[in-house]
Amino acid sequence: MHDLKWIRDNPEAFDRGLARRGLEPVAARLIALDETRRAAQTRFQEMQARRNEASKQIGGLKKSGQDATALLDEVAALKERIPAAEAEDKASGAEIDDLLTRLPNLPGDDVPDGADENANVELKRWGTPRAFSFTPIEHDSIGDKLGLMDFTAAAKLSGARFVVLKGALARLERALANFMLNLQTETHGYTEINPPILVKDTALFGTGQLPKFGEDLFRTNSDHWLIPTAEVPLTNLYADEIVDLAKLPIRMTALTPCFRSEAGAAGKDTRGMIRQHQFMKVEMVSIAHPDFSDAEHQRMTACAEAVLEALNLPYRRIVLCTGDMGFSARKTYDIEVWLPGQNRYREISSCSNCGDFQARRMKARFRPEGEKGTRFVHTLNGSGLAVGRTLVAVLENYQQEDGSVVVPDALKPFMGGIEVIR
Repeated sequence: MHDLKWIRDNPEAFDRGLARRGLEPVAARLIALDETRRAAQTRFQEMQARRNEASKQIGGLKKSGQDATALLDEVAALKERIPAAEAEDKASGAEIDDLLTRLPNLPGDDVPDGADENANVELKRWGTPRAFSFTPIEHDSIGDKLGLMDFTAAAKLSGARFVVLKGALARLERALANFMLNLQTETHGYTEINPPILVKDTALFGTGQLPKFGEDLFRTNSDHWLIPTAEVPLTNLYADEIVDLAKLPIRMTALTPCFRSEAGAAGKDTRGMIRQHQFMKVEMVSIAHPDFSDAEHQRMTACAEAVLEALNLPYRRIVLCTGDMGFSARKTYDIEVWLPGQNRYREISSCSNCGDFQARRMKARFRPEGEKGTRFVHTLNGSGLAVGRTLVAVLENYQQEDGSVVVPDALKPFMGGIEVIR
């Protein structure tokens, strides 16, 4: 959500930001609608005030026995005209709100320009991809040969883009989730939260999924939505709140199932576990002071990378260009893990600083020290990590020529003595 006052004061800067997102200018339209609304509000208030004043005068004239016909006619005319001004005010306000809620966040000044993922910029690499003495295969082939990853059974139950994990692979996914939660809570200081995975419209509006991206979500017949990420309930814990300054930054993490319709992903990653309708993810969310959100963004990204480093999985960090960023993000780092079966890096985490964009939608604020008013907090979110994709990375990077998979050292304490999956 954008600040209309800032748009009035900085129309050219606002349109430049939208242009970097590939969007047409709308500042002039917003300002014109705002002027129409203000004029209607002024007429409405003036007519109400005049009606009230005339009504008092009518009472006085009647008490003194004088003729009040002219004033009665004036009040009658005002009663007819007031609803039109009120309706114009509401219509202009509704159009402004609709426009503002559908416009994405403006990119930060240091975000690279570009139309799509081809303009993303690599910032660093960590780890050296393993040199295999055999040709590595993809995770779905590994899981199938182990007899522990069943897409056919899942399709019988639920259709495409689902999987059934069995035995040691089911345990390996659980081990990854436990390892990630322990790392983010015990080492990085995040507070573990167990939130609802069914939310109301207002929660998805607050984080920016609604109204524009409803087709990407699953909705129940009770008007609840299945969360696409724990970012939604975690961030909205602070909706309509004034946060104690001393508590900032607030760092939360949660392991939840996530649900996405993948409406825009037809034909993409139809095999395997890379893009599914249901998956587990450890999410990180920070509620931060505006002055320190950039530093918090760097910290959060490093916390996600720490998972891959502990598992000895090579990765790279990229900064997304303006055309590839999510709707609510001001700046996003993607972490991509090396998958030898695909011979390429694939996204395993996105860490975004949303500035005050979500906070304005949620009315999440704090009161600066020594000030009477409030300011909007900054919100940040990132995967720490997507559990299924991490499982994919472990299978492909730790596969052996005989079809077995070695359990990474960091996960062995969670595997009940299993060191090799055969």
